Amino acid sequence: MEPIKIVIADDHRMVREGLKQLLELEGDISVIGEAGDGVSCLSIIEELNPEVVLLDINMPLMNGLQVLQKLKENKCNSRILILTIHNEVEYLMKAVDIGVDGYILKDSESDVLRRAIFAVKSGESYIQSELVSLMKDKLENSDTESVMDDNILTKREMEVLRLLTEGLFNKEIAYQLSISEKTVKNHVSNIFKKISVSDRTQAAVYAIKNNIVELI
Repeated sequence: MEPIKIVIADDHRMVREGLKQLLELEGDISVIGEAGDGVSCLSIIEELNPEVVLLDINMPLMNGLQVLQKLKENKCNSRILILTIHNEVEYLMKAVDIGVDGYILKDSESDVLRRAIFAVKSGESYIQSELVSLMKDKLENSDTESVMDDNILTKREMEVLRLLTEGLFNKEIAYQLSISEKTVKNHVSNIFKKISVSDRTQAAVYAIKNNIVELI
């Protein structure tokens, strides 16, 4: 299998160099470009077309959220994984609203970072589990009302959505529910259509807003 081609965007050179050394150790990830500010990040992504971008929020010229917004507007094919020190739920919610593919913290273990990279590369979304809890608390304490029609999802679809919200991948959901991975994919596709979302992160937000994570 070809190594995953990634670009690292962070305003600290030592962080970029450390991440590059760490990620390339096993030969299944290749860092093909680096950027120290938001403007050069956009240029490098356009030039190199990486499969995954590791994107910091704190960057000069354009911050990471501004870069993310621009990439989504330009319908960039790269998958975007924010890697940041910010654990404030407001940053996470903004990134989710824009359409980020993954969001993890810089103090994460290296295996969590690798798991996130492989997840977003394969089309999954990945939010660090601690951040899901913060997002859940934020939404539960907000004035946002439930938008769920009680009959919109079947019991099995609610089971799948709950596990998806817990951060499980399709294979893990299949194992938990003793069904095939193909069946899980079909359920996920149906869930997205029924609740009008386009990715797993948006589905997780929907589940939290509607207390589906507590239902089963």
